[in-house]
Amino acid sequence: MSELRLLLPGPAVVGDLTTHRAEALQALADLYAFPDPVPAAGWVRAAMVSTLDGSARDSGGSSLGFSSPVDQAVLGVLRALADVVLVGAGTARAEGYHLLRPRPAFADRRAAAGQRPAAVVAVVTRSGTLDDVKDLFLGGAGSLVVTSARAPLARLRDLAGDDHVIVAGDDDVDPARAVAALAERGLRRVQLEGGPSLLGLVAAAGRLDELCLTWSPLLVAGEGSRIAHGPPAELRLRPAHLVASGDMLLGRWLVAPSP
Repeated sequence: MSELRLLLPGPAVVGDLTTHRAEALQALADLYAFPDPVPAAGWVRAAMVSTLDGSARDSGGSSLGFSSPVDQAVLGVLRALADVVLVGAGTARAEGYHLLRPRPAFADRRAAAGQRPAAVVAVVTRSGTLDDVKDLFLGGAGSLVVTSARAPLARLRDLAGDDHVIVAGDDDVDPARAVAALAERGLRRVQLEGGPSLLGLVAAAGRLDELCLTWSPLLVAGEGSRIAHGPPAELRLRPAHLVASGDMLLGRWLVAPSP
């Protein structure tokens, strides 16, 4: 089922990805629009999918097994709105990340916002081991590496280019410094796509502004990690909207200011 029904606030019909796909994608772009103006310090949106019992991984170690065409369509819209997709090296490796291509349907929207034709990919790594995702950096691709001073910086600069390696911390990657460095490059609309360890660090650092979460109608138990884990984080979120498509639920939650 590809009809998108707005439950909160609502009810209303957002669109239909089968019969009127182009209109539905633009309606989703309006629904998920970044704040205007975007804060100078950047705005960090996490985009995640989970089972009903909170697992971020299937038995194969990926979220692709419980995603859906609707979830992928919404993810595509979110990427089309972002300046940069921030992802941990493990997730990029497990889910086969590739360069993001310009999408003609969003060209006018991006040009009006002063954005590049497509979002760039920024890979977070502590070890500096990026051999499995090196295609992201071939041929002057423009992808970024976010790492710490302890990583093999010379090797990373050879791979990505001197200007494409961001050192955001001494012994480990500091999420706040990483987001600040991206904002300084004009990449203020940040889409964080995991994995759970990176999302946990960003949340604990107080640099998460919103969570876009898709719930798949599955209960998997097992040992799969939650969508966020790591240091404790005390963030309260409020719902911005809830969309249903078939048995899938897609929510957008905004981080409430600290009291």
